[in-house]
Amino acid sequence: MIRELALSTVMVTFTVLIHGAGLVLLARLLRLETHGNSPGHLHPASISELGKLLFAVLALIGTHGVEIWLYALLYLAIGAINTLHDAVYFSTITYGAIGYDDAVMAERWRLVSAIEGINGILMIGWSTAFLIRVVGLLRRV
Repeated sequence: MIRELALSTVMVTFTVLIHGAGLVLLARLLRLETHGNSPGHLHPASISELGKLLFAVLALIGTHGVEIWLYALLYLAIGAINTLHDAVYFSTITYGAIGYDDAVMAERWRLVSAIEGINGILMIGWSTAFLIRVVGLLRRV
């Protein structure tokens, strides 16, 4: 159990660092820090603003994808799951807390996947908060 918790702690740390860096980069690319001080006004449904929102959503999905793939590659590396397809599928449903079945997961590593589920929900929540902030700032522009 200690081995599973230690490995999970490392993975949670990596995903938080990746997610935080991704959000900082995305905020800079969208120039969110300048939106709050902008005196102009654009309609929130303008093509430009919709493009920024679409870019933000795709970037967030990409960030989650990187984190999901890291867990999938970990499962392969430790021998918890045998094929890349099964590892990516299992990691995706676990990260999103869908969790159909853990039959493909080696029993001795199941705690790692349980913590991935908690980690994924936190990262999805963080992304949701970020996206709400983006929408709020785009509406103020």
